[in-house]
Amino acid sequence: MSIPQPERLHLDSDATTGYPNSPLPVLVYRQVLDLSNAEERAESFEAMFKRHGWPPAWRYHLYDFDHFHSTAHEALGIFRGQARARLGGPNGQELMLYAGDVLVLPAGVGHASLEADDDFCMVGAYPPGQEPEIERGDPAQLAAAQTRVAAVGLPEDSPVGGPLAELWG
Repeated sequence: MSIPQPERLHLDSDATTGYPNSPLPVLVYRQVLDLSNAEERAESFEAMFKRHGWPPAWRYHLYDFDHFHSTAHEALGIFRGQARARLGGPNGQELMLYAGDVLVLPAGVGHASLEADDDFCMVGAYPPGQEPEIERGDPAQLAAAQTRVAAVGLPEDSPVGGPLAELWG
């Protein structure tokens, strides 16, 4: 199986809202899995993420409020439905997410669901030893959040496969 090439989205820090975002790009892999059954797609995402060193942690929807994780990178595999999401915090960039897509969010990148199908659901995964804290932007805490983001280790592989350093380098 060939490794798909992701879209790369660069999101700057936003001092007005306190979202650190990241100098590393968000990776958007489109149609990684082309399975018609949502349960099979979820299981395939979980197996893929685990195989590449990102143990799956949950199945859930995307929160409808802007938030970020300053202590962990996050992989999201959309296995059912579609959603209009925002990346980068309240002043961020909108994009559509569809079943079969994967997002790789560097630590610090704001994300929220703006609108989603009732059955929209994802598999979430994090590199070993990284625990996500749910944080919301606070301009007074931006410098501290940026320090935490900078300290998060980089995993060797993308959750979809292939060296992450080439994509985040």
